Amino acid sequence: MNLISCIESEAARLTQAGLFFGHGTTNAFDEAAWLALWRLQLPLDALDEHAERELSDAEHAAIAALVDERIATRKPAAYLTGEAWLQGVPFTIDERAIVPRSFIAELIADASIDPWLHPDSRRVLDLCTGNGSLAVLAAMAWPDVEVDALDIDTHALAVAKLNVERHNLALRVRLLQGDGLAGADGSYDLILCNPPYVNSASMAALPAEYRAEPELALAGGADGMDFIRALLRAAPAALNDQGVLVLEIGNEREHFEAAFPALEVVWMETSSGADQVLLVTKENLL
Repeated sequence: MNLISCIESEAARLTQAGLFFGHGTTNAFDEAAWLALWRLQLPLDALDEHAERELSDAEHAAIAALVDERIATRKPAAYLTGEAWLQGVPFTIDERAIVPRSFIAELIADASIDPWLHPDSRRVLDLCTGNGSLAVLAAMAWPDVEVDALDIDTHALAVAKLNVERHNLALRVRLLQGDGLAGADGSYDLILCNPPYVNSASMAALPAEYRAEPELALAGGADGMDFIRALLRAAPAALNDQGVLVLEIGNEREHFEAAFPALEVVWMETSSGADQVLLVTKENLL
């Protein structure tokens, strides 16, 4: 059997098992391709080049075993491979942190945030940093800034440390532990935050793949706004005069607008539309 036939066969098994895809892929074929290429130690963008490669019985069995594990555990594929990609950048990941997938990464990569930064911006905070991916991407995108990566969870910060070191950014990305902005150090020109925002009804209905992730990083209370209420109260004191907050709220725009009806924000355009991520200035927060 060649590689493409193997992937098609394994994708059919993933579909039949009723798995959920949303941690780096959106469909069974892409998930099967990821698992197969990773098991063969091939680049994840090399399928076209290797599609007709004949697999040995041992290679086929190894791929099938990995798919078996994906089906049996319902864990995101990234937890099985130990690696996830965001904006083409590889990140180490395990079950101590949620799989990186923030739409804020798109806004960093396509420079959508840049017009909101003043020329002397030097300090960035990645709040709820998880595995550190946004902090790393921010440091890569803005070579003149120093980034603080803050999380309440020491286990997640241990994963973030691996990624800061992996990308040789230990001199520019500082890891901090604390509860929300109480753990911040000084004031910032930009705060990035992908917080726990899933409302309780949605939490109860999450597929097993999401329940495999740390609940602390997902659950946002009855309306998803528990962390965000505290954040918006504290944010002005943590922002410089021209500072801005970029906040991801997922599918909770209705709850956000109900909780903060008078707050003027800018909704940022991402691949998922213009209601997943917002930007708010210090001036408007005040």
